[in-house]
Amino acid sequence: MAQTGANDRRRSLGPLRRLGPYIGRYRGLVAGAAVSLVLAAVTTLALPVAVRRMIDHGFSASDSVFIASYFSMLVAMAAALALASAGRYYFVITLGERVVADLRRDVFSHVTTLSPAFFDAARSGEIVSRLAADTTQIKSAVGATASVALRNIILGLGAVAMMVVTSPKLSGLVLAAIPVIVLPLVAFGRSVRRKSRQAQDTLADATAYASEQIGAVRTLQAFTNETLVVGRFASAIEAAFAAAKSSVLARAVLTFFAIFLIFSSVVAVLWFGSRDVLSGALSPGTLGQFLLYSVFAAGALGALSEVWGELSQAAGAAERLTEILDERPAITAPADPQKLPDAAQGAVAFDDVSFSYPARPDRAAVHGLTFAVRPGETVAIVGPSGAGKSTIFSLLLRFYDPETGTVRVDGVDVRATDPHDLRRRMAIVPQDVTIFAASVRDNIGFGRPGASDAEIEAAATAALADEFIARLPDGYATEVGERGVTLSGGQRQRIAIARAILRDAPILLLDEATSALDAASETLVQEALEHLMQGRTTLVIAHRLATVLKADRILVIEDGRIVEEGTHKSLVAKGGTYATLARLQFESGADAFDRAAE
Repeated sequence: MAQTGANDRRRSLGPLRRLGPYIGRYRGLVAGAAVSLVLAAVTTLALPVAVRRMIDHGFSASDSVFIASYFSMLVAMAAALALASAGRYYFVITLGERVVADLRRDVFSHVTTLSPAFFDAARSGEIVSRLAADTTQIKSAVGATASVALRNIILGLGAVAMMVVTSPKLSGLVLAAIPVIVLPLVAFGRSVRRKSRQAQDTLADATAYASEQIGAVRTLQAFTNETLVVGRFASAIEAAFAAAKSSVLARAVLTFFAIFLIFSSVVAVLWFGSRDVLSGALSPGTLGQFLLYSVFAAGALGALSEVWGELSQAAGAAERLTEILDERPAITAPADPQKLPDAAQGAVAFDDVSFSYPARPDRAAVHGLTFAVRPGETVAIVGPSGAGKSTIFSLLLRFYDPETGTVRVDGVDVRATDPHDLRRRMAIVPQDVTIFAASVRDNIGFGRPGASDAEIEAAATAALADEFIARLPDGYATEVGERGVTLSGGQRQRIAIARAILRDAPILLLDEATSALDAASETLVQEALEHLMQGRTTLVIAHRLATVLKADRILVIEDGRIVEEGTHKSLVAKGGTYATLARLQFESGADAFDRAAE
């Protein structure tokens, strides 16, 4: 607890300093805002002087011309104040919008570079909450809140300086009271920042839960769990409300103490001043001038107390965004990356590779894995669920680095080269196909940005997807909805295959690429895949008999180790793990299985 308190004291509004480089990019807007702020403050500070002169000279002499000229001057000052305030609003709000746009871009860009290990622990809904809600909080701080803070700082300091010039004696009383006012405000401000951070965290949890359930709404409704989900979300929202209420209460208490202490001090000073007026030591106009400056100073300090609460909230938001920006990718390119051979061969080798996922460090996903795939060879990887098959793909794509051993592509250790160059040499068709909320053309074109319409359509034809695309309302321009909800599983699979075909990479990774297809579609797509696999190194995670039979070799994985290796015929003859798996999976086609084994 002591350490936490120390951290709170040390950080305070510190996270907002990370916005400095973003603000510094737009010196023109900053300069315009600064000029407008100073002009508005100077104009405001000139008003009490005019009031004093009217009280002491204009009214006492009953000079209507003098009074009229001063009122004309006040109108001109009002125009200058209005112009400066409008300029301040434009420059500051524009600066806030610009900074937050840059911040959102940079946070999202950084998130896309983070390694899968980060997303194993993080929730996408919370990341989106930080990207949206927290940046909006910062926009308010950089825009209106920062403008109000700067304006009141300038106005407050100027008012204090003019108070000293007007009456050093009364100013001494005010300055003596400042520590009594400021120290409680600072203490309450820390509490506001802490509670604001807690409120933002609980809201992010609720947002993450809602995002997850909305993304799985069909499953939610299929299991008739609407009441359960709504209840849990309502509980999350109530927790967020309770945290927000606590934050609001802290700000309300802060505001109460600020206003009470500040204006009580003004009243006390006014009482002392009135005694000096009665004794003749101070003119009524001078007391009026001092009173106005003290009101300006008190108002500025009171406004700063509210602004401090808002800035504390923004500091909490900046801290949450900073946490993301401070995350370093576990997988990065070395300082001097080794280039892969210009002429890609597609050779793959695992040499005594062992690896455990960061979330499960006590359980090895693969252990002592050693095998090589020759250029152009097709190797099928089979085994029970959880045996480590998909882990091989993750290591090959360098989503993770092995704890021991080496993974090589074309003779180069994947850790020695740039991950982007490595992944450009691979195309993958995953079992859990990702379809974006875009058009069919955009989804296929995701495989190779910049591909022409003719190339996209050729890839769709090769994947036998053109026949169903032609039946869609707008053909290739048809929007398929979030996660491709308007398409069948087989249609989504064929779009993913077309995407891989378009990529035209030397290494092809197929993770149950035909699993979502019916028998007729599987036969057709299998033909397309066989054409695609020609001249390419292909690793296939598969249980389907057709794919296994066509592989040059089969690796049988069990508990992260290769337990058997060979062709379909040789492995069936051994009567081991593969033969058992094959008979279980192809039980309905036992006759075909037996004929294939002969």
